[in-house]
Amino acid sequence: MHSYPLTEAQRRAFAEDGWVHLPAFLSEAELRPLEALYWRFLQREIAVPGRDYCDATTGHGRSIEGPKVVIVHLPRRCHAPMQGNIYEQRASVVARQLCGEGMEIDYDQFVAKPPRERDAVIHWHQDLRGWPATPDPRTATFWLAFDDTDYDNGCVQFVDGSHREVELRPHVPLAGGPGPGPLMVAEVDPRRDRIRPARLHRGDATVYHERTLHGSSGNGSARWRRAYVVAFRSADTVQRERAMGFTHSLNDPPEVLARVVAERREE
Repeated sequence: MHSYPLTEAQRRAFAEDGWVHLPAFLSEAELRPLEALYWRFLQREIAVPGRDYCDATTGHGRSIEGPKVVIVHLPRRCHAPMQGNIYEQRASVVARQLCGEGMEIDYDQFVAKPPRERDAVIHWHQDLRGWPATPDPRTATFWLAFDDTDYDNGCVQFVDGSHREVELRPHVPLAGGPGPGPLMVAEVDPRRDRIRPARLHRGDATVYHERTLHGSSGNGSARWRRAYVVAFRSADTVQRERAMGFTHSLNDPPEVLARVVAERREE
């Protein structure tokens, strides 16, 4: 029920490219109950504390009509019945296949682009840029599609092999970026970098490394682009994060978030 055996080609793609497409990760019957919960979160029927319901393009969205990219941070912490669902269980099995034993859930997240939101852009970035530095680099971040995704509704695009670069790419403030603080964007050169889109069917998933460069354009289509993210890291890494007060919530203490940013700038 929870198995998803990987091929050697899929293992190799994750190792070499930093991401891999996993078709039919969940069936239609498995998607529907998760989708129902997803909508309850988006409609604010399930409470999300503080800043953890937000707009990724500004950081302070508050209604389903307002945000260009709706983000719900840590839904499994807000609503206990989310924990241990079929998606988490299957992703856990695959994370162990890709990264070995000792992997556990670090955080989860909903990311939704409403129809006809051409400004629903998630700029180039590496997830690790905003996370604490820890000794164990193993990571597997799953991105489950509730909708068919392609260029027209803002599918995720990856820079192949960027996770194998010795240093993280420079992240610079976006000129004229919205919100109270600078929006950091990684440097990507289409002439040099191999950029590939993750064109998915409903129920497909991708898995990528925390250092893999990725981003997505706006949604110019008449349909949603809804994703459910579950990220696995080593148990040691998760313990180190929690010990310093870092939970991947926007409600984490400001001094903790400031410390993470400061450490990354010094690398």
